Amino acid sequence: MNVQLNFKGAAVALAILCMAPAPAVRAQAGAAAPVKIAILNVRNAIVATAEGKQAQAQLQSQFAPKQNELQGMQKQIEDLQRRMSEGARTLSDDEKLKMQRQGETLTRRLQRNNDDLNEELNAAQGEIVDAIGRKMLEVLDRYSRENGYTVVLDTSAQGSPVVYGNSQSDITNDIVRLYDQAYPVKSSSAAPAAAPKAAAAAPAPAKKTTP
Repeated sequence: MNVQLNFKGAAVALAILCMAPAPAVRAQAGAAAPVKIAILNVRNAIVATAEGKQAQAQLQSQFAPKQNELQGMQKQIEDLQRRMSEGARTLSDDEKLKMQRQGETLTRRLQRNNDDLNEELNAAQGEIVDAIGRKMLEVLDRYSRENGYTVVLDTSAQGSPVVYGNSQSDITNDIVRLYDQAYPVKSSSAAPAAAPKAAAAAPAPAKKTTP
């Protein structure tokens, strides 16, 4: 399972914190305040931090067993469908009905467990993004004041007003670097458990079995 904090897929999409702009520079009497604008991809910044990368590895390890269980159920359904297809002319009506009901039961269980997994994953990811985002906002606020930025726009926010921004105005890498300096992570001695290749969402339920 390749769990990512950029939340690939609508089923596991997570709300990314929209960074508030740094306090505006007050205009001195009779003079307009200078406007200095920067852009920041908050989504990429959260994922790129050492803490974000560590969190992704931990989520992969945490949810791998449940993902493997769902993949096992999916395989059972596919095997059942194959047996019914191969035995279409040899199985009795009672055997076909029994296998059909078994397939329907497994499909319902797979869907319920898939929904439960996505709900748990959404909650876990939300906590991580919220925790990193709040601390990143503090880093951003300090950086913006020290460098005289009046406004910082989040290019990853839905409906972002940013149409164009050159590389010089993009402070994403700077914020990631400063965040990692302010909040270094402790190296984990235990390697994350091997996870399946599937994304956070479980396999799509198999088609309803038919006699």
